[in-house]
Amino acid sequence: QVQLVESGGGLVQAGGSLRLSCVASGRALSAMAWFRQAPGKERLFVAGWRSLRSVTAYADSVKGRFTISTNNAKNTVYLQMNSLQSEDTAVYYCAGRHIQHDGSVRQGPNEYDYWGQGTQVTVSS
Repeated sequence: QVQLVESGGGLVQAGGSLRLSCVASGRALSAMAWFRQAPGKERLFVAGWRSLRSVTAYADSVKGRFTISTNNAKNTVYLQMNSLQSEDTAVYYCAGRHIQHDGSVRQGPNEYDYWGQGTQVTVSS
């Protein structure tokens, strides 16, 4: 069994920064990702990391502003969010995938096995 625990959300002004953290416990994961969900909208891929060759991928809307990184010793994945905009307001979820045989970063929420409880990010304009 895997548990994912997010932290780091909060209220920030437009143009500001936040760093989200997700600590994983339990079995090793092949891939981890961040998704976000705004009220009344579907859950969308934000950024992902694949352990094979440490491949990363980002949604077009966050490229150049967000960075996903990992600390394997701490079983933690981070999402550094800079130049935040009001459109970034959402609940952010950490997701993990147990087994994956290819090197791609999956971007569909149904392709991940484990989820955290979510952390609210609110950007005021």
